[in-house]
Amino acid sequence: MPRINLLPWREELRQKRKKDFMLALMGSVIIGGLMAYGSKLTVQGWTSNQNARNTLLRTEIAALDQQIEQILGLENQKERLLARMEIIDQLQRSRPEVVHLFDEMVEALPEGVHLTELKQTDNRIELEGAAQSSTRVSALMRNIDSSEWLRDPGLDVVETVDDGPSRNANFTLFAQQISVNDEEGVDDMEAVQ
Repeated sequence: MPRINLLPWREELRQKRKKDFMLALMGSVIIGGLMAYGSKLTVQGWTSNQNARNTLLRTEIAALDQQIEQILGLENQKERLLARMEIIDQLQRSRPEVVHLFDEMVEALPEGVHLTELKQTDNRIELEGAAQSSTRVSALMRNIDSSEWLRDPGLDVVETVDDGPSRNANFTLFAQQISVNDEEGVDDMEAVQ
């Protein structure tokens, strides 16, 4: 009987399958590696693209922050300039007030009254002086009350002093000066009524 040995054929088939498996395994590993490398490159590309966007946004935000600071600085400068303009405007409007004050003081002083001191703090005026009698001080207060540029007279002190044969009344009196701004407000209110 002839003897057939099938072992080498099977061994060759086994070697061929093993070789095919190894090729398939190597191909899978290479394809898997290429896919992993491609995924890594894709994610790195996305990350670098997002980092570039973030950098662009940071630079734009920094530029906008600088512009905001400049705008705030300009607004502060504008407010300071407007405040200065308002002060200059008030000074311009109040220039004639001193002239009106002295003019009114001359008109309000009755005969027999003389002033020794006149102080002004804002719109408050303090008058110190001497009068021949306390009725003349009363006349001064009435004249101040009826004045266009003075109002609200208030008497602080009246002392009667014997000065030789005559008696004088030393006094301290307060009044409010009507400013141009107050007068405009009164005119506006009268116009509305």
